[in-house]
Amino acid sequence: MKYLAILFAIVALSESIIRIPLQRGKKGRNTLKENGLLDSFLKEHRYDIGSKYRPMLEAAEVAGEPLMNYLDTEYYGTINIGTPPQAFTVVFDTGSSNLWVPSTYCSDAPCQNHPRFDPSQSSTFENTQQTMSIQYGTGSMQGILGYDTLTVTGITVPKQEFALSSSEPGVFFTYVPFDGILGLGYPSIAVSDVTPVFDNMMNEGLVQENLFSVYLGRGGTGSIITFGGIDESYYTGSINWIPVTEQGYWQIELDSILVNGEAIACSDGCQAIVDTGTSLVAGPPSDISNLQNAIGATPGQYGQYDINCGNLGNMPDVVFVINGIQFPLTPTAYTLEESQEECHSGFQNMSGYLWILGDVFIREYYSIFDRANNQVGLAKAV
Repeated sequence: MKYLAILFAIVALSESIIRIPLQRGKKGRNTLKENGLLDSFLKEHRYDIGSKYRPMLEAAEVAGEPLMNYLDTEYYGTINIGTPPQAFTVVFDTGSSNLWVPSTYCSDAPCQNHPRFDPSQSSTFENTQQTMSIQYGTGSMQGILGYDTLTVTGITVPKQEFALSSSEPGVFFTYVPFDGILGLGYPSIAVSDVTPVFDNMMNEGLVQENLFSVYLGRGGTGSIITFGGIDESYYTGSINWIPVTEQGYWQIELDSILVNGEAIACSDGCQAIVDTGTSLVAGPPSDISNLQNAIGATPGQYGQYDINCGNLGNMPDVVFVINGIQFPLTPTAYTLEESQEECHSGFQNMSGYLWILGDVFIREYYSIFDRANNQVGLAKAV
């Protein structure tokens, strides 16, 4: 609970969505902004990622859920809850462990702007009468816990406990394109001791292997989360396995962070989490400052750092050394282009001692989250 401020990775998530657009979709976003249409786009535009886009599965125990890419700031897919099923889009978030969706108990603007789960329309819903709340940097979410049938890309989980939001104060969730969050962290960080979705998949023997893997593509298509297996078509070379150091978040140890062969951050080793729910790479302010200086980024607005778009060819790689293996990010990977003239650094300050390896990192490295062996696998993404 001591890390509740970043439990759903909303602190970094909110800043990157609202303030710091990432590489892809930059031209469309910039055009919308220049013409005063961005707000209405964010409010009204939703993606249809229904079942017709889901591939046929060779085995029920290995299931891939296509993910939509929202301006390279968040990736989300579709789940169904209840009988008959009610569909919701969710962020599959390795930085948290609870599932929640908007519900008819909630009349706040964020709930009214998204589909709301109606428990009265589900014959399999069970109300626990227990309330819960989650506090995060941009506000809070309160809800009521219940049980119902959950289906994720063909895998059906009976009696999954989840939260039906009753209040979502603030404006953040109003304009995001996804409805809720499905946490994929360890049970130890689940609010109200709820059993996470993937734990129930394992406990019920619903997945072929007790692991899941994530590929985050660039642009609007191609991203996927695979439950129960590893898809070799999404990476090249070998998989490098890193032990989980603490079973809460998917936490691993970094040896150091190098620029031009010199350790400019994390020089004595540090802890990091691999987090699909955070858009950027975040770290302690002093280390991030060293890193920004090393790549030639300069302070800009809203806490972001600016980069000369024409200088990418002269900028260095940033190399994350993990378990003795080097994982470089090229300037193209860590530079966020809003336009040909406006570029920003993909590194961001974050309070606390943990580094967060978010989507900027995961786009470069196919990531495998192995609960059977408590390890993270990283391989060069295609």
